[in-house]
Amino acid sequence: MKTYITAKEAAEAWGVSRRYVNLCISENRIPGICRMGNMWLIPADTQKPAGKRRPQSPLPAELAHILETSIGPLPLHGMEDERLHFAGELAYLRGDFERVADCFRQTAGDEAARLRAASVAIAAAISTGDYPFYLEIETFLKDTIQKTNDESVVAFAELCLATAYVSALAPNMVPAWLQNGDYARLHPKAIPDAVYKRAKYFQCLGKFESMLAVSEIALAFCATDAGVSFHDIYFRVARAIACCALGRAVDAERHLLDAMAIALPHGFITPFAESITAFGGLLERLLKREYPAFYAPVTEQWNRSFSHWLSFHNRFTKDNITLILSLRDYQIAHLAARGVPNAQIAAQFHISTGTLKNRLNKIYGELFIGNREDLSKLIL
Repeated sequence: MKTYITAKEAAEAWGVSRRYVNLCISENRIPGICRMGNMWLIPADTQKPAGKRRPQSPLPAELAHILETSIGPLPLHGMEDERLHFAGELAYLRGDFERVADCFRQTAGDEAARLRAASVAIAAAISTGDYPFYLEIETFLKDTIQKTNDESVVAFAELCLATAYVSALAPNMVPAWLQNGDYARLHPKAIPDAVYKRAKYFQCLGKFESMLAVSEIALAFCATDAGVSFHDIYFRVARAIACCALGRAVDAERHLLDAMAIALPHGFITPFAESITAFGGLLERLLKREYPAFYAPVTEQWNRSFSHWLSFHNRFTKDNITLILSLRDYQIAHLAARGVPNAQIAAQFHISTGTLKNRLNKIYGELFIGNREDLSKLIL
């Protein structure tokens, strides 16, 4: 009687990753396999597939395979523990950063899965201020860039690193190809993430018209037909941020409520906790009015995370000034640094222009500067 082994056992016997075995199965390169329930069984005497279709390094094909099968609607009900890339994204959206780290570490030995998980893992490391964990991910990504000649793998690793740079407001560290919107080297399934990172890059530069245009186009072409995807939420938040910065308050509120309606019923609080400072009080007011049960979780996550984002910003830019400011003072300072008129800032925070001037003078004094021009040099 013929004996069979599982894909996991075949990977161990052949000295390859399980992802590579699954790729060979999907390409019909293993003769005699049979299916039992949800599991493929392989004849025990099968030799590792060879031939011209197998690349010298399996990583590019494995990464392409995992991107093809993991980009799209999130599995909101069940299967979370069986697919680490989805489990990590769901945990990140819900603010469970320890779970994100656990998912990333479970990918040890599977480079493609580790690359797929790196983007949310690096964001979780920043949110928790876990610098050793950040270095673990950064080292893996930079090692991957150094040791591979495949341009798609290099570009994807650089894209993961860019997550840190746009999150920590260090736009000069973003790779040139992403700054310029040249996605030719990326796998097509990775392009929506690159487009979102470019929108965030424009936010870092204060180019909100460009940020809005990129977000609008992405939503038109990348929208998920069914279910909820990671970028369905984030592009809507980006669009709302851009409208807010451009003084289009009605549009900003509409787009932000649109994002909340998609995300909050599933407990996805992170996209909003990350963005509080960009909305100058609008986000808090909408939470209190429309989703009061989420006001505390969102603001508490911001309180836990914001100082860590600033800490990483300081590590990247060698600038310690921003640690002095409170949330509200930072919001006011950021608007003032962008040149928003006093009357508009005062209206946004529901205070008088006289009170605003006093707050700005207090900020100037704490930062040892004298005017908005100096403020722009420190914050933007």
